[in-house]
Amino acid sequence: MRRAALACCLAMAQPAIEINEDLERHLVAVRRIHVDRMAGGETANHIRDMVIASLQRTGLFVITENPDRADAFLKGSAEDLVFTDTFQSSEGVNARAAASFGTGSVNSRSGNGRRTGFGSVGVGENESMRIAERKHEAVASVRLVNKDGDVLWSTTKESLGAKFKGASADVADKITRQLSEDFAAAKKKLLARETR
Repeated sequence: MRRAALACCLAMAQPAIEINEDLERHLVAVRRIHVDRMAGGETANHIRDMVIASLQRTGLFVITENPDRADAFLKGSAEDLVFTDTFQSSEGVNARAAASFGTGSVNSRSGNGRRTGFGSVGVGENESMRIAERKHEAVASVRLVNKDGDVLWSTTKESLGAKFKGASADVADKITRQLSEDFAAAKKKLLARETR
C-alpha cells in the first residue's frame, strides 16, 4: 500500500518538475522584453516608466518598444497612492465639588441670625493630541509572459518609500531586483542540469 501511494505521489510530482524546468528554460531564453501599459491609471504609467529604466540599468535584457521584436512581455497593474494617516488621542481628568449652607432669620433690628456659606473645589487636566502624516504608497503586480501566453515569472511588490527614493522608484527597483535574482537562479539550475 505504501509503495503504491509513493508511486502515485512521484507520478504527480514529475509533471510539476517538468513544467518548472520548461518555464525556467523559457525564462533563461528571454533576451528582449516589451513592458506593456499597466492597468491603474496615470500613476501606473509613471511606475511603468520607472520599471523600464530600472530593467535597462541591469543590462540583462534589451528593453524594446516594438512588441513584434519582444521574446516576452511584462504585464500587470500598478498604483501610486498619496494618503493622510491620522492618529488622534484625548485624555482628561476632572473633579468638581461644591458645598453651600445657610441659616437665616433676619432680624431687622439687630442684624443677627444670618449665616451663609459656600465652598468649591475644582481639579482638571485635559490632553489632546492629533498627528496627521502624509504618506505615499506604491504597489505593483507584474508578470512576464512569453509569445504563447505562458506566464514565465510573476511578483507583487509594495513600498512606502525608501530612505533616498520615492515609493514608485522603490517598487520598480524591487521588481527588477526580484526578476534579476530569479533569472540568475534559473540560469544556474539550467547549467547544473546540463553539466550532469
